[in-house]
Amino acid sequence: MKMLKSLIIAVALGVVAPIAVSVAVATTAPAPAPVMMPTPDVVPVNADPVGALDASYVPMKPVDGIGQPVQGGMDFQPQVTVIGQDAKFLNNAILLPLITVITLLVLGLLLWVVVRYRAKVSPVPSKTTHNTFIEIIWTAVPALILVAIAFPSLSLLAAQYKPAKADAVVIKVKGYQWNWGYEYPDHGISEFISKMLDASAAKAAGEPYLLAVDNRMVVPVGQQVKLIITGADVIHSFAVPALWTKMDAVPGRANETTFTITKPGVYYGQCSELCGIDHGFMPIAVEALPPEKFAAWVRFKGGELPGETAAVPAAPAVTPSSAVSAAPVAATVPVAAPAAAATN
Repeated sequence: MKMLKSLIIAVALGVVAPIAVSVAVATTAPAPAPVMMPTPDVVPVNADPVGALDASYVPMKPVDGIGQPVQGGMDFQPQVTVIGQDAKFLNNAILLPLITVITLLVLGLLLWVVVRYRAKVSPVPSKTTHNTFIEIIWTAVPALILVAIAFPSLSLLAAQYKPAKADAVVIKVKGYQWNWGYEYPDHGISEFISKMLDASAAKAAGEPYLLAVDNRMVVPVGQQVKLIITGADVIHSFAVPALWTKMDAVPGRANETTFTITKPGVYYGQCSELCGIDHGFMPIAVEALPPEKFAAWVRFKGGELPGETAAVPAAPAVTPSSAVSAAPVAATVPVAAPAAAATN
């Protein structure tokens, strides 16, 4: 019997011990390091599942007499750029009065000569050919007038062609037969086409017919705008009187002009170069908005303001040593119990 008991105990120990050892090895083995999924380096600040569109943009209504022609008008349109205001002042306050005075003076001299030296009063005409004093006067006075005009004229000319600032809003303008295309490269807005509205659509929108369009060129108030203008087929001309802006759109050539609008509003213009059968149906509409509303329009068009993305710090890398240290320690505790039970 004793030999039988010893045999049974030996068999039991031979079966249980290998199982206990395998359990201990499996329990104490290090857990595999977790797999880290790659994370993007940058994400938009205004991330939006529907494309970051901003529904707060509402097209501005035009104001009668502002940015559009008026019935019986004889003066320039009210200017909403600094250069336009300076140009209008030069014309209305300096050139027109000066031209008026010169015209009246010359007309008066002609009338005086006609009356004073008519044949009835002077049967024997004067044979005077030279007068030094008069010749000095009619040479010096016009020269002084031209010098006086030159200073404000050259200053205005230089201001119109001054290079754009680094933070100017860049818009690519392209003339087609017979509509305009606008692109905002710094804002991520691809080219969109602006076409004239028909009479019924313009009336429904409360805009003047032949000037209203379906897609306006939108710019911010108080920030310089740089236009890069070209033509796609024939020569066009981008002209908006209230902005004192007119520049030819020539195929194969990029012309540049700048302006800074000082007042919000809607300002209309037209193509000013004969370009084909529908030349007269190629209007321009520029909408100037406060900066915050311009930002809303940019998002409405699916774009973003320059510098509107921010970097997101990447998650710390996980090393095998940190993964092992993070593994649960309690998993090794149950190992001793089976081994102790097996030896008893």
